[in-house]
Amino acid sequence: MTSTFTTIDDYIGSQGAEVQPVLQQVRRAICEAAPGAEETISYKIPAFKLNGEELVYFAGWKHHVSLYPVPKGDAAFRRRIDPYRAGKGTLKFPLKQPLPLDLIASVVQQLIAERRKG
Repeated sequence: MTSTFTTIDDYIGSQGAEVQPVLQQVRRAICEAAPGAEETISYKIPAFKLNGEELVYFAGWKHHVSLYPVPKGDAAFRRRIDPYRAGKGTLKFPLKQPLPLDLIASVVQQLIAERRKG
């Protein structure tokens, strides 16, 4: 597997066949939640920038897909993400479970809202 990628397509193409469609779903959910966000590679994984600043990252692993960072959100939001929390700044979505695309979109929207507040 190549350790340096120039595009998200390169990154996704380097992953196993079972994780590639899941990564594409995550990518689409992020694009829909953050219209106008720019795709990039940062820290050797897919990332999206909004207004020139990095907004969200995602990565594929053998048994899960991760999303970084985790926004603070309110109590209700934290309850929704708790089953997927893996440390302070990471959400893990197991490959053997349905992907919660609505939750991924909510995470991205929350990150945008928190950025606007400064």
